[in-house]
Amino acid sequence: MQLQTDNLETIPLKQFTEKSYLNYAMYVILDRALPFIGDGLKPVQRRIIYAMSELNLSANSKFKKSARTVGDVIGKFHPHGDSAAYEAMVLMAQKFSYRYPLVDGQGNWGSMDDPKSFAAMRYTESRLTKYAGVLLKEISMGTVKWQANFDGTLQEPRSLPARLPNILLNGGSGIAVGMSTDIPPHNLKEAADAAIYLLDNKKSTVADLMQIIKAPDFPTGAEIITPKTDIQKIYETGNGSLKLRAVWQYDKSAGIIIITELPYQTSGAKVMEQIAAQMRDKKLPMIDDLRDESDHTQPTRLVIVPRSNRVDIKKMMLHLFATTDLEKNIRINMNVIGLKGKPQVKNLSQILLEWLEFRAEIVRSRLQYRLDKITDRLHILDGLLVAYLNIDEVIAIIRNEDKPKQALIAKFSISAEQSDAILDLKLRNLAKLEEIKIVSEQKELNKEKTDLESILGSKARLKTLLKKEIKEAAQEFADPRRSKLKKRESAAQIDPGSLIPTENLSIILSDKGWIRAAKGHEIDPQKLMFKTGDKFLCLVRGKSNRSSIILDSTGKVYTLANNTLPSARGQGEPLTGRLDPPLGSRFVDVASADNDVLFVAASDAGYGFVTKFKDMLSRGKAGKNFLKLPAKSQALGLEQLHDIGTDKIAVVSNEGRMLVFAAEQLPVISGGKGNKMLGIPAAKAKAREEYVIDFKVIPADKSLKLFAGKRHLTLTPRDLERFFGDRGRRGSKLPRGLQRVNKLLME
Repeated sequence: MQLQTDNLETIPLKQFTEKSYLNYAMYVILDRALPFIGDGLKPVQRRIIYAMSELNLSANSKFKKSARTVGDVIGKFHPHGDSAAYEAMVLMAQKFSYRYPLVDGQGNWGSMDDPKSFAAMRYTESRLTKYAGVLLKEISMGTVKWQANFDGTLQEPRSLPARLPNILLNGGSGIAVGMSTDIPPHNLKEAADAAIYLLDNKKSTVADLMQIIKAPDFPTGAEIITPKTDIQKIYETGNGSLKLRAVWQYDKSAGIIIITELPYQTSGAKVMEQIAAQMRDKKLPMIDDLRDESDHTQPTRLVIVPRSNRVDIKKMMLHLFATTDLEKNIRINMNVIGLKGKPQVKNLSQILLEWLEFRAEIVRSRLQYRLDKITDRLHILDGLLVAYLNIDEVIAIIRNEDKPKQALIAKFSISAEQSDAILDLKLRNLAKLEEIKIVSEQKELNKEKTDLESILGSKARLKTLLKKEIKEAAQEFADPRRSKLKKRESAAQIDPGSLIPTENLSIILSDKGWIRAAKGHEIDPQKLMFKTGDKFLCLVRGKSNRSSIILDSTGKVYTLANNTLPSARGQGEPLTGRLDPPLGSRFVDVASADNDVLFVAASDAGYGFVTKFKDMLSRGKAGKNFLKLPAKSQALGLEQLHDIGTDKIAVVSNEGRMLVFAAEQLPVISGGKGNKMLGIPAAKAKAREEYVIDFKVIPADKSLKLFAGKRHLTLTPRDLERFFGDRGRRGSKLPRGLQRVNKLLME
């Protein structure tokens, strides 16, 4: 069958995709993600509140299953998934999420530790809060514009007639296409007072408004520690970041720290996990115990038990603020849909001024709507009064005329509406008393009409009414500020080394790369047990609060914290379990010292240099390249310098040549190949016929002991003089029988 294409429109793919994407982007921005400045609501929130009001779920009504509300929302106004609608409803009910909740929930609506732990909508019940009336109270008074719902069968409000600037009170967050919003909540009384102040002082600056609105006010409290100047900058630009810190106190009598308020959207359980993880990693030895004593009466009560009363509580808390969610940055981006229907990042003054413009239009519409109703009623009352004054004639016309409506209009010069009202009168309403009631009602309505016309005709009176209504609403719902502004010391992470008890440690490395640490410096490595086929390689004496450097045969160095090393009571652990050395390499030495202590690093090719301990420190299991090696050569080890000005370095080769030279002749660098220590001929070095067996640092008053198999020889400082020379020389031959030296020791 041939496809008919005569009536098909063809457009370029580029044009089609651009238009489709733009339409989608505008839909997400305007109809899903960003709140409207007038009522501070996104479409789904507005639809939920309106649907609940249509179900008569006011603050005074009985609770109704949430599933019923969600059903109405997605069936009548919001054609999306029920879970999305219900989650939006849950958010408006959570007291720790909304500063002034709009939904009053009964059942499990989530917790601060897990906001998404709420029960399914078939289990929970809900109704509107009293505060929601601020948004709905005037909805039936001609104050809102209506639009067709998604299928055109019902009408829904484009916005709700908010009596207070809900856009600031509850804030909001959302992610659209190419933009997002994060508006923080504020204190109701402060925002209302600022709006009233702006009515009289429209040219006020953000600095002026900040005399009233000090900062955002979060439902979970906590301290705002951002400086006032930074907060002002955020309010002036509509963008920035606010720093919140948990509120805590130290109960000296009980010896415990109690955390009572957490930053906005912070989970107490997560904070406990973060602290517990540091305790497991031995990064918080000053903490003895952790407890979460939160309950329904005290939503936040986290207890930290210090190990003793000698712990610096302030320093410890500053560390916790730096390393856990007890201190948190809150992003602020006051992006809203304005009265013209366009998204824009606005500052504090712009938001309040535009909301006041919205509110003034709402009040005008409400007054005009009422004025029109009064005018229509007075018109009807005028007609009814004509009927009462001419009751006999009216009755005669109704009894005798075929078309009494036209006859009444012609006889008394009344309108069609007035004629209909007369014809709709019941006989019992023709009593004399009804005439008195009509006159009384006319008098009252005329007075109200005069008042309405005077308000609508006077900007000053309209402004007075605006202020009065904002003030009344504020008095009904105002509460004290929860987030206090404080000047606090900056959070600072404690140096991990200072947290660890300073104890002497002996670190032992075996020939097969097994490591362990024993307390004290008196350990005799020869008495330790090693695995079958393994043996002692080296020992270094250090401290528990330091780190150790491990050097492998390829010249790479690795760092391990001494306090994490396994105990020497066992046979230790293989370094390959903690580190990731190159295939075929082996570990040759270990060193531990303070950061500025100098070490000599050397290769068996006869090259070496001096470096600081801190320059050998590395991160990660893979370590870092440190000692650059000529082809086929290997790293020898690390030797600590005592005094670079007086120390000597002894180097011995496999041919029995030894050279002793001044340590200061080597360069001090952070890594690399280094300079030639022993002058091995290039041809012999390349063929690996001659290479360095060992090297040793010798302080000025120390002797050197040489080992060659079972033979050994001790050389005193005077004996060593015959081997003295400049770095890079060939060196002198050792005595016969000691030319096969395999190890040097300092005595």
